[in-house]
Amino acid sequence: MTRRLLMNGNRLDITINRLCYQLLENHDGFLDAAIVGLQPRGVFVARRIHQRLCTILKRNDLLLGELDVTFYRDDFRRREMIAPSTTRMDFTVENRKVILVDDVLYTGRTIRAGMDALIDFGRPDCVELLTLVDRRYSRQLPIEPHYIGLSVDTITEEKVKVLWKETEGEDGIWLSAAESSTVQSS
Repeated sequence: MTRRLLMNGNRLDITINRLCYQLLENHDGFLDAAIVGLQPRGVFVARRIHQRLCTILKRNDLLLGELDVTFYRDDFRRREMIAPSTTRMDFTVENRKVILVDDVLYTGRTIRAGMDALIDFGRPDCVELLTLVDRRYSRQLPIEPHYIGLSVDTITEEKVKVLWKETEGEDGIWLSAAESSTVQSS
């Protein structure tokens, strides 16, 4: 398997900063907004965004939620059984502007499940999507992000992996491609 670095830790930090300022342009002081990260890996992006926004705004009362979508997925019964993650939503999203956050947008099915799960916590005023990596040309549902850290053109056999200091010991984004098993003759 070959790997290619798409974004190192320093560039990832700069990208998180840029995304925060884009959010601030559209959400006046985050007075009626909430950030909701999708489990399992979108929560790492959401936490970094939340932490940076709290620093920029010099406030600690910004709303941050973590939402598990395991039982809302349309392929729930078709996949191997996976342990659900924890949902942490100690607020209602009723009449709030919600920024739904995930690490990689691929087919759009996780985001659709996230929107279904979100409705259990109220009727938001609007929902925006922030994704760290947008894998273009692979969407199965008509879902597009409002805020994008990095867009990459990938094929199905390629995998995008976001590494986090908290779990893998380093920050970075990698593209992995399975090596061809066929031998070409001349």
